[in-house]
Amino acid sequence: MFDVEREQDTRISICCATKPGLLLSTVNTLEALGLEIHQCVISSFNDFSLQASCSEFKTKSTSPSKITIIKRQQTQFTLNCFNGSMTRTCQKDHHPIQAFHQDQDPSSSTSTCPEHFRWIHEDLEPWKSTGITRETVESGKNISQLRIVIKKGKAYVETYADSFQTRDLFTVWGIVQLLRLYPGRVPDLELLFETGDRTVLDKKRFQGSQSVTLPPIFSYCGQNDALDIVFPDWSFWGWAETGIKPWEKVLKDIQESNKKITWKDRIPYAFWKGNTHVSSQRYKLRQCNVTDQHDWNARIYSVHWNKEIEHGFNSTKLEDQCTHRYKIYVEGRSWSVSEKYIIACDSMTLFIKPRYYDFFTRSLVPYKHYWPINKQNMCQDIKYAVDWGNTHPGKAEEIGREGTRFIEENVNMKLVYDYMLHLLTEYAKLMRFEATIPAGAVEVCSENLACPMGGIWREFMVESMVKSPSDTLPCTMFSPYL
Repeated sequence: MFDVEREQDTRISICCATKPGLLLSTVNTLEALGLEIHQCVISSFNDFSLQASCSEFKTKSTSPSKITIIKRQQTQFTLNCFNGSMTRTCQKDHHPIQAFHQDQDPSSSTSTCPEHFRWIHEDLEPWKSTGITRETVESGKNISQLRIVIKKGKAYVETYADSFQTRDLFTVWGIVQLLRLYPGRVPDLELLFETGDRTVLDKKRFQGSQSVTLPPIFSYCGQNDALDIVFPDWSFWGWAETGIKPWEKVLKDIQESNKKITWKDRIPYAFWKGNTHVSSQRYKLRQCNVTDQHDWNARIYSVHWNKEIEHGFNSTKLEDQCTHRYKIYVEGRSWSVSEKYIIACDSMTLFIKPRYYDFFTRSLVPYKHYWPINKQNMCQDIKYAVDWGNTHPGKAEEIGREGTRFIEENVNMKLVYDYMLHLLTEYAKLMRFEATIPAGAVEVCSENLACPMGGIWREFMVESMVKSPSDTLPCTMFSPYL
């Protein structure tokens, strides 16, 4: 629809509700017809109107048109639970419409992705030359819990095996929220997901003359001897079974806690609290606790989760665990979700040499973001690090601050979603087949994931739910490492 007004200059109002991409091409056409565009205003998020002040020109202007985007009305997503908690299906129109920036050049983003986004290229490198075929995907069904399909902006899930607790539910929830944050941007794809603690793609099985087909499997962590594709873990949307709230809320709570006590006023020892029975490294860490014979400068506390559940997780609140100058990170069965919470505390993190990594830790720098601890001399190394830090408090405090700054600037939820988007986009580029919806797959949306749940499970979903599409573009990806 066009409305034209002519006074001293010409004003053209254009309303283009269903094909917002026509706006920019229309501006270009007007300029080609001999009108110099002084100003264009896009003033609505869903219905797009453009107002241009135009005048016939004598000489071609060399200055670019000025385009101002004003957001007056933004889509607001709600959770519609019909018939109480019995909502099991998705409404036909539940998926968000495509946002207007779908047609904008991604390179126009004002922000550059953090350095750890480069690892996306590394994780997908094994399939760069051959591509991802239907056969390679199907070969991984027996070592996956989930098949996730994205088709025309909707998500579908086929389940092959049970997952521990509700990891699968919150992982799928996170992907559904990505579709809401960046509607129309996630390409059609099929992927397999492994929701266990450990990696499943041992390099040795897929290299050499006796190698077998390498399936692309998404996992929560990776290691140097594995080829799993690393994806953000479920806890970013909350870990209900342990009372850990969605990451965005936890990070804010930790930041507020950090303000309450300065580094120099914190307890001058290394702190760790968790389940000591899930790995040999954690069991050995108990030997570093203070005794009548030794003080290794460590304070180790074992958690019994059944008791914590009975007492409402009162003694395991993460924001209450930032009271020591030093915090210890030690792996569990593999990597641990505790990483981000520990590093965010402003304390100098003592990293007991890990075997596994998650999607962001490969860009952490020793002695800048953390202090490395040799697992063979764990207690002695912890004592030395604490003694050094207490002797050089300024330097130790700075290491703690740098680690926290890394988390705050690189692992906020917007960038977690950006990482997911870029990873899925690059993965889809490698697919050599068309994504199809399996007969056994179920369409998933916010309603049929959250509405049947109760207690803190639904509470965490509502709290982490994307309420509206992003009004900013995703960050711009780095090129691959050379």
